[in-house]
Amino acid sequence: MESLQGKVAVITGATGGLGMALARQCAARGMRLVLADLDAGALERAVAQFGGPERCAGRPTDVTRAEEVEALARFTGERFGAPFLVFNNAGVGVSKTIAETTVNDWRWVLGVNLWGVLHGIAAFLPRMQAGGGRIVNTASAAGFLSEPCMGAYSVSKHAVVVLSETLRRELELERSRVGVTVLCPAFFPTGINQSERNRPAELASPPAASALAQAAKAQLEKAVNHGRLGADDVAARTLEAVEGERFYVFTHPKIRLAIEERMRPILAAFPSR
Repeated sequence: MESLQGKVAVITGATGGLGMALARQCAARGMRLVLADLDAGALERAVAQFGGPERCAGRPTDVTRAEEVEALARFTGERFGAPFLVFNNAGVGVSKTIAETTVNDWRWVLGVNLWGVLHGIAAFLPRMQAGGGRIVNTASAAGFLSEPCMGAYSVSKHAVVVLSETLRRELELERSRVGVTVLCPAFFPTGINQSERNRPAELASPPAASALAQAAKAQLEKAVNHGRLGADDVAARTLEAVEGERFYVFTHPKIRLAIEERMRPILAAFPSR
């Protein structure tokens, strides 16, 4: 990949652990930044870390709303020009059994995790075609697994993986100058287990009550808070993959065993002839 110096990176979910870490990695490469997040106060503080208005700008954005992501794309073009890297990174999660997952839970999680990526692609891809670049979609190792009490999150991340795979193939067939990377980390310290703080009031939902869900939530919080890799480690590996024009980014090698375990009965179910 050509040098990133002076080029523009757009990052959604930019004030969280991974979003800020991605911003630091891009800034270290001399990129200009457009940061987007729901939390306007946190966004203002984040922008202040990256060297003034000629290097970084922020725009409050609800990625579940197509018109706001489109406005973000227009803002980026007016401020810095067409982006070279777009990180569709905003994400939320709930820890519930499928039976306890409400319609509002599904709307919220899919709205951010899947529709946020769809809106990012729709708004930015046409603006990137002439100059090239790369779209980086944050999925998860959960996009290849089916763990209990992670149904809504896993469904959204499976969808992001398939969306990214399909987009990659289509852009290759078109000989587009835009590439795709899909990021698939396992657990590491982020704010994902505190994402309820940003849930819209109209999508409120009662907490899970089952013992299974409560145990899963505690296990999730422990895994997130005690991950061996930090957000900066994941972001560094992501930018290395982007610069190497790699598609899949798996940051946690041990997760391969769980993915292989899931795939084994799938492959075994095929008839031998």
